Amino acid sequence: MNVLKPEKKLAVLSALIEGCSIRATSRMTGVHKTTILRVLKEIGDRCQKELDQRLRGIVCEAVECDELWTFIYKKQGALTEQDQIEHPEYGDTYTFIALDPNSKAVISHAVGKRDGAMTFQFIDDLQTRLAGRIEISTDGWTAYRDAIEAAFGPNVDYSQIIKTYASDHPGPGRYSPPKVSGVKVTRVTGNSNRVCTSYVERNNWTIRGALRRFTRLSNGFSRKLDNLKAAVSLWLWYYNFCRIHGTTRVTPAMALGVTDRLWDLEVIIA
Repeated sequence: MNVLKPEKKLAVLSALIEGCSIRATSRMTGVHKTTILRVLKEIGDRCQKELDQRLRGIVCEAVECDELWTFIYKKQGALTEQDQIEHPEYGDTYTFIALDPNSKAVISHAVGKRDGAMTFQFIDDLQTRLAGRIEISTDGWTAYRDAIEAAFGPNVDYSQIIKTYASDHPGPGRYSPPKVSGVKVTRVTGNSNRVCTSYVERNNWTIRGALRRFTRLSNGFSRKLDNLKAAVSLWLWYYNFCRIHGTTRVTPAMALGVTDRLWDLEVIIA
């Protein structure tokens, strides 16, 4: 039974949402790593239930979708045949994000492999949260077309933005991504007036800066899929309901109209 005091839980969660690793959080708070992971799983599951309950019947003009890469235990190229058989969750893992560019709220997300099944699950969940006709923009991931057609039918304006990158060698010691050499917009369904994925891509940067598990070129990766899911749910609940956005001057949930007040971490701990 978890008997950690509320003030300790608050200290643990505050450290995790500010980008601290499990070990760093343990050193800062004096709480054992196993207990921190237990608290993360408990509160993360609670946050996911809150997101599922409150983010329903959303009315917005547009939604941008993208996928955020990380990995479980090992990168895909380092997996052995035995790893892939015994631990199919290991390797490359993606967090699908659906963002309202006006309120900056993350309406839906899903964590798993970047395949057709996960894409269909993500888009189907997004459809159940929205009300009215919507305009959707995605990247060129092929599974989006069938998933959006199956979930929304004709009641959607959907376009894809496909970026091509320069093929020049980045040079030694350079870790920045290659430059974008071209952008192609493909209108798939309906009449899209606002085709863009810039806001959701900027939100990916926010997530990488706030969650240690997404920091590139570091040892801050996840070892279990459940822990990654809990960390993402915790952060997205905090981002939507507790964190004032610099553009809207209110929380994304307030801008979206699903709440009229600023929440804090004590709410989810109580």
